[in-house]
Amino acid sequence: MSAPHPPKVAGIDPPVPTAAHTVAPASPVPEATAGTLADTVPAVPAPHPPVAAPGTLLQDRLAGWVSDLTTLHELTERLVRTSALEPALDELLGATAALVGARRGLVVLDPGDGGPRTTRGLGLGRADLGHLETVPRGALPYDTAGTAEVVHADLFAEDDLDPRHREVAARLGYAASYALPLATDNAGRLGAAVWLYDEPAEPRERQRHLAGLYIRHATEHLARLREVERTRACVATITGELLPSRLPRVPGVQLAARHRTGPRGGGDWYDALPLPDAALGLSVGSVSGSGPSAVAAMGRLRASLRAYAVMEGEDPVAVLSDLELLLRLTEPARSATALFAYCEPALRRITLAGAGHSPPLLIGERRTEFAETSVSAPLNMLSCWEAPSTEIEAEAGETVLLYTDGLLHRSGDRMDRAFARLHSAAASVPRALRQDPGAIADHVLRMVLPDGPEAADSREDVVLLAARFD
Repeated sequence: MSAPHPPKVAGIDPPVPTAAHTVAPASPVPEATAGTLADTVPAVPAPHPPVAAPGTLLQDRLAGWVSDLTTLHELTERLVRTSALEPALDELLGATAALVGARRGLVVLDPGDGGPRTTRGLGLGRADLGHLETVPRGALPYDTAGTAEVVHADLFAEDDLDPRHREVAARLGYAASYALPLATDNAGRLGAAVWLYDEPAEPRERQRHLAGLYIRHATEHLARLREVERTRACVATITGELLPSRLPRVPGVQLAARHRTGPRGGGDWYDALPLPDAALGLSVGSVSGSGPSAVAAMGRLRASLRAYAVMEGEDPVAVLSDLELLLRLTEPARSATALFAYCEPALRRITLAGAGHSPPLLIGERRTEFAETSVSAPLNMLSCWEAPSTEIEAEAGETVLLYTDGLLHRSGDRMDRAFARLHSAAASVPRALRQDPGAIADHVLRMVLPDGPEAADSREDVVLLAARFD
C-alpha cells in the first residue's frame, strides 16, 4: 500500500524532507550464532538524532522574516513608482502572482463610490475576461463587495459550483483560485484581486500573509491614483469648456486647433473671433502656474481679450496693452505671454503683436520660416509693457501656425534645438497634407513629439492654431 501524497500548495510540490543522519545498515546475523554474539558483545545503544539548538531555530526564523520584509519592500517600492492607474494594476498583478505562486490572475476595480468598473488581466486575453464576465455575480471566484478572502482549492470537487462557472473554468483551464478584496478603512472598497491555478492548489499561510500586506498597501496607492485621475479629468473638462467648442467659418481662411492639457492642468489658450469688416482675430497665450487656479485665470484673461479685440482689434498693440493693465490691477502676482493677430483674409494680411511669445511659423510651398516679430517681455513682468506691431502677408495656400511654448518645452530639447525641430517638422509636411490645416497641425505634433504629447513629462499644455489662407 503506497503512502498518501501530501496536497499541493500554491501549485508547487512540497519539498521532500531529508534525514538528519545516515547510519550504515547492520549486517544480518545468522540465527544460529545470535545467542553467542549476544553473550560476548556488549549491547550498544541506538544513536539519538541531534536536537537543533534554540539559537539556530531563532536565527532561521529571523532570516525568514528579513527575507520576507526585503521582498515586500522591493515590491512596494516598484508599485509606488507608478504614476497612472493602468501601470499600477499591471505591477500589482505581477507582484502578487509571484507572492502566491500563480501564473494568471485579474484585478477588478468596482469602487463603492460608484466609479467606473475596470478589469485588468495577467495571462488572460480580452476574450478570457469576457468569458469570466458571463459568470453570475454571486458565483464569481471573487467578491468585490466583500472584505474576506475567497478560496477555491479544487473547483471541480465542489458539488455546489455554479454550472456556468464550471464551464468557464474548464474553457480557461484553471482548477483553483484565490482572491483578496481591495479594501481598507481609509480607501474604502475598491474591488478585488484573484489568482488562478492550473490545478488544485492554494497558497500557504506565509504566502497569504505577504499577499495581504502587499494588497493593503496597493489599495491605498490605487485610491490615490484614482483621485489624481479624477482631478485631471475634471480639470481637462473645465479647460475644454473654457476654450472654443468650435472654430468660426470665415471666408478666405480655414482654421484648425489642437490642444492637449498637461498632467496638472495648465493655463494655455487659443481663440479665433470674427471681427467687423470680415476680419478675424487670432490669439494664443499662456498664464503662469498650473492647476485649477491657472485654468481659472486663463478663462478670465481669454474672455477679457475677446472684449478688447472687438473694441480695438485692428490695433493689436492696444489690445495687449489693455490686457496687461487688467492683469496688473486684478492679478498682480501672475504673468502671462500672449500673441494677438488681426487678420484680413481678403488681403491675406496679418498684423500682430506679441508679449513674450514665440513667433508664428509660415508654412507654404516655397517657404517655411518664422515670422519676424519684435522682442518683448511677458505681460506684468515690467513696469509697463510696450512693443511695436509687425505686419506679414501670406501667399495663397500658405498656413500660419500659432503655438504656445509648451510644444517646445515638451520636446525635451534646448530652446534653440526645439525651434530647429519645429521648423524641420513644418518643412517636412507632405504636399498632400498642405491643403488641410488640421493635418498640418497633426503632422507637426507627431514630428516634434514622437512619443505623443501625453507621454512627455511636462506640466505644460500644448496648443497649436493653424490658419490656411485661400
